[in-house]
Amino acid sequence: MSYVITSLCAGVRDGACVQVCPVACIHDAGEQFVIDPDECVHCGACAVACPVGAIFFASDLPEAHRDAAEFNRAFFR
Repeated sequence: MSYVITSLCAGVRDGACVQVCPVACIHDAGEQFVIDPDECVHCGACAVACPVGAIFFASDLPEAHRDAAEFNRAFFR
C-alpha cells in the first residue's frame, strides 16, 4: 500500500508534497498531483506537508475518496 492523493488537491496544487518526497514519486497529473504506488516508500512526509489534507494512506482513505487510489494507479499504467 502507498499514500494516495485525493481530489482535495485539485485546484490547490500547492506542491509542498513534491518538495518533501524523498523518492520523487509524486507527479503532476494536470488538475492535481498523483503518487506512483510502485515508487512510494510509505514515509508519510507528503501527507504531513499537504496544506489541504488531500493525502491519505491507501487503507485509510475516507469512503468519499476511495476512487482516488484507482485514479493514482491508472495514471501510471
